[in-house]
Amino acid sequence: MPELRKDLVRDAWVVIAKGRALRPNDFPINKNGIQFSGNKQVCPFCTGNEQQTPPEITAYRKENSLPNTPDCDVRTVPNKYSAFNLQEELIIVSDGINSSCTGVGQHEVIIETPEHGIELHDFTVERINLVFNMFKERYIALANDDRIKYIQIYKNRGIFAGASLEHSHSQILALPMVPQVNKGLMKYYQEESRCLICDMIEQEMSAQERVIHIGEEFIVICPYAPRFAYEVWIVPIKHTQHFAEINDSQLEELALICQKMLKTLIACLDNPAYNIVINSAPVNNGEQEGYHWFMEINPRLIITAGVEVATGIYMNPVAPELAAQLFKEFFESL
Repeated sequence: MPELRKDLVRDAWVVIAKGRALRPNDFPINKNGIQFSGNKQVCPFCTGNEQQTPPEITAYRKENSLPNTPDCDVRTVPNKYSAFNLQEELIIVSDGINSSCTGVGQHEVIIETPEHGIELHDFTVERINLVFNMFKERYIALANDDRIKYIQIYKNRGIFAGASLEHSHSQILALPMVPQVNKGLMKYYQEESRCLICDMIEQEMSAQERVIHIGEEFIVICPYAPRFAYEVWIVPIKHTQHFAEINDSQLEELALICQKMLKTLIACLDNPAYNIVINSAPVNNGEQEGYHWFMEINPRLIITAGVEVATGIYMNPVAPELAAQLFKEFFESL
């Protein structure tokens, strides 16, 4: 029988079908969820095509190589079609019940590899570590602007996850306001004077039924009330508010776990489209003790439809307990 579960992080409800874990062939969009028809010879992210992107912001380059040239490992450039601009002055306007502000912010693209067709799950742990270190570097740099209140790191892989280019890349969005998607974290802290994610970790470690892996620094789980079928969270065990606080040893472990989890996802779900999202505390916004950063990996096997748009209630046909059971066996074999 279906079950309504409360997602405390987002302060919202989801519907979980508890009967059986649907497999990849049961999802109609999975068959072409990552297919692109583009020509890699004109891909702006490929080595040799550096002049097709805006001038790079920063890069991890081979010794003595010049900006905006080949011989680059990881490269960060402005999003060519950004709706945000750090050159703008932050102006907040109230008009009766309405309010607005200028589009102060930054939208950046992190080109994870110069090679076309090599994806994040194919990377060595060392290259994933390099990509994550770039995330940290850009997070810190963007947070230095006190007009910025929130920094979102994310990756779209495949057409049904919102990717417009096949070449492996991630994005960083710096905003002058705080999205309310994880509003349940502060609500819980205000009511309980404790971190929701820390309490969740304790309960998941005790129950074990949704745990995929427990490492030195991170726990990997299928959350209790997931919006997406086969959704996975990678969570730092130690209470940490900002992704930028991650240290070198944690980066190394996160890179290894992420590589193994993505290989697990690709194998068990027949190469799905997915989103990776790093949820972190707001910046330049005072103490945020109720926040605890974590990474989501959301396979995109089902199209978001009218019920989700109308009610905000996500329909998930796969119980997380069954998803965790499927993933754990493969993850541990790697």
